[in-house]
Amino acid sequence: MISFLNLAKINHQYKEEIKEALARVLDSGWYIGGTELKNFEKAFANYCGVKFAIGVANGLDALTLTLRAWKLMGKLNDGDKVIVPANTYIASVLAITENKLQPVFVEPDVDTFNLSAENVEKHLDANVKCILAVHLYGQICPMDELKEIASKHNILVLEDSAQAHGAELNGIKTGNWGDASGFSFYPGKNLGALGDAGMITTNDPELADILTALRNYGSFKKYENTYVGVNSRLDELQAAVLNIKLAHLDSENNRRRDIASYYRTHINNNKIKLPKVNNECEHVWHLFVVQSEHRDELQKYLRENGIETLIHYPIPPHKQRAYSEYNDLSMPVTEMIHDSVLSLPIDTTMSNEDIMKVVTVINAF
Repeated sequence: MISFLNLAKINHQYKEEIKEALARVLDSGWYIGGTELKNFEKAFANYCGVKFAIGVANGLDALTLTLRAWKLMGKLNDGDKVIVPANTYIASVLAITENKLQPVFVEPDVDTFNLSAENVEKHLDANVKCILAVHLYGQICPMDELKEIASKHNILVLEDSAQAHGAELNGIKTGNWGDASGFSFYPGKNLGALGDAGMITTNDPELADILTALRNYGSFKKYENTYVGVNSRLDELQAAVLNIKLAHLDSENNRRRDIASYYRTHINNNKIKLPKVNNECEHVWHLFVVQSEHRDELQKYLRENGIETLIHYPIPPHKQRAYSEYNDLSMPVTEMIHDSVLSLPIDTTMSNEDIMKVVTVINAF
């Protein structure tokens, strides 16, 4: 079986480095908020080209705490609207509603599945105060156009970069386009931890300062609490592992690009639609997502032929029971996407023979 993602094999590449790092943390006796976190925050900020990186417990907290901090700063208020793509993972929406803000579901671009400036502008009104730009599957949104809209209307921009570590547009990386950005280091991400972890990047010193307190019970100084905060800390073990893997991120992204290029060049089946790439962006291929009107049959066929696939995602947020108040929304593009997408293996440790087998089997469908 060609697995969708072999995390053990991916991490085994760096086994000795990781073992040394874990031993170093163990021997230090310091496991929260120490040198490993500071080193990783600095390295990740430098990688993204930003002034500040604030480690948190996971990607959802990265988005949720950023919106909360903006409320504390008076930039957002209860009931304000946040534009979000309708076809995103539910975490993007959870961060909005957790802060008593109102999601405005916007249909994505039919080719890239990302937000488009045209669709965003259709939903603007005086109550829209933020755009949550989700860089889906590893392809960056048209951030130059979205930032122009935001600047014109005095709207905040929050990047959801959970799937786009290292993606670029015009030479600028994700994490350095919006007023802030949230990253997830869930194990399956391009830069994955050995558990949950997340990061917020920004160039705003006030925002960074508040977030540093919010993640730590709202405290700058032990036993003195400035804000009603939470416990959302990126621990020393995960920071140490992530700092090792960050050094290999670009090479792993390049391997993903090689696999994606082979798929896009050699898959030739009129029952399957291949993903479209914006030529101005540097895609990092967190997922390689095809579309087919025969998606379920295709997935079954691939499984029977020894190829594991996943569906990202079977049910859009506005159709989830958790958001029943939005169940009657009509989002035909989003619903078409969720009914037809299938993610093919794009594991950086796949052999060339595995990649060719995926192509051969798909072309025979």
